[in-house]
Amino acid sequence: MTGFTLADLAKIIAERARSGDPQKSHTAKLLSEGVARTAKKFGEEAIEAALAAVTEDKARLVSETGDVLYHLLVMLTARGITLDEVMAELEKRTQQSGIDEKAKRRPI
Repeated sequence: MTGFTLADLAKIIAERARSGDPQKSHTAKLLSEGVARTAKKFGEEAIEAALAAVTEDKARLVSETGDVLYHLLVMLTARGITLDEVMAELEKRTQQSGIDEKAKRRPI
């Protein structure tokens, strides 16, 4: 198992958001294009991962999942949301059953 974590990736993305050159960093380029662009890329990658789950082999799904996680963190960074905030929300949700937690959510 690798020692690389989502927190490590989030740190890299945050650093590139602060000091990355959009001419040299894909992350900095995406972030310079705004939240809508990062959201679009995340959506595209999520669809590709879903399709890979159904039609591709394991290696392809692993690859697409990497893209999804990366683009999710870039989108969160664009909105000023940290991975720690998301993890705190997930931790809070583990204090009750998923069915109870979902029933308490406001409809979108």
